[in-house]
Amino acid sequence: MNSLGLLCKIGFKGLLKKMFKPVDAKPVSLFGLTFLNPVGLGAGFDKNARYLNELEALGFGFVEIGTVTPLPQDGNEKPRLFRLPADKALINRMGFNNDGMEAVVQRLRKWQQQKAGKSKLIIGGNIGKNKATPNESAWLDYEKCFNALHPFVDYFVVNVSSPNTPGLRELQEKEALRKILTNLQGLNQQKDKLKPLLLKIAPDLTRSQIDDVIDLALEIKLDGLVASNTSLDRTTLSIPSQQQAEKIGLGGLSGKPVKERATEIVQYIHQKTGGRMPVIASGGIFTGEDAKEKINAGAALVQVWTGFIYEGPAIVKNISTYLAQKRIMNYEL
Repeated sequence: MNSLGLLCKIGFKGLLKKMFKPVDAKPVSLFGLTFLNPVGLGAGFDKNARYLNELEALGFGFVEIGTVTPLPQDGNEKPRLFRLPADKALINRMGFNNDGMEAVVQRLRKWQQQKAGKSKLIIGGNIGKNKATPNESAWLDYEKCFNALHPFVDYFVVNVSSPNTPGLRELQEKEALRKILTNLQGLNQQKDKLKPLLLKIAPDLTRSQIDDVIDLALEIKLDGLVASNTSLDRTTLSIPSQQQAEKIGLGGLSGKPVKERATEIVQYIHQKTGGRMPVIASGGIFTGEDAKEKINAGAALVQVWTGFIYEGPAIVKNISTYLAQKRIMNYEL
């Protein structure tokens, strides 16, 4: 990414955009926003909004920054990111390492000023709580991040599903979620411009827990769900990777091994809501075929992360071009 940054600074951004521009990709209309193509970058990669210029050059239709917390935090001890190449997977236990909302806001403000309406890149803000904040006060952390980032992002994702912050997933319980989301929706209504509000869920939820999330999302009128985050389940790994994972220890699993479960959740949400709740699909998307599977299951957009690591900078071009040429999706969702 730093090398890409250097290329962009010395005048090669136009060439990069030309190299990685998807062929025949059509815009997607969703949440009242226009995405240049349906392939985005999931949260956790550009945590601090440092690489928007470079990611735009690689053709991403949208980039989700964060997870951003009110105060800066270092995250968990290193090493905290591991590859399982035999299974095209990653394990991470980053722990919401980020520069804090004030530093991120400064970068986003600078991006806005530099672009002055010239960029069509959609930016999502993924928000979370600080590790030291007790769960009963978590709603205040989400409120602080929401208010700080509101003028600078196009949509929000509430992250209560990372496995790497102790106790965070307890906030996925219905009443804890209700407090956080109701408060954010109330704040949103007071703003001059409403921003779409989504919730990111874990792939390890039970069917009844997913039902609770869906009921609450419909009740509070969330704009959509992101399905799904990393998994604690190791049973989908090959035996060599399971042995490797045992040595690695704690962390969230992403990549090919979570693909099937993520697709199941997308399909279940789509069927349960009759398509009324848009879903951004994340989990095991490496190729156009993988994206097609998620879209056929009911996804409105797709996000890559681990696939970006393994497939490289042409992943957006390859997936978007495939979807456009195969006419996989209705681009006016």
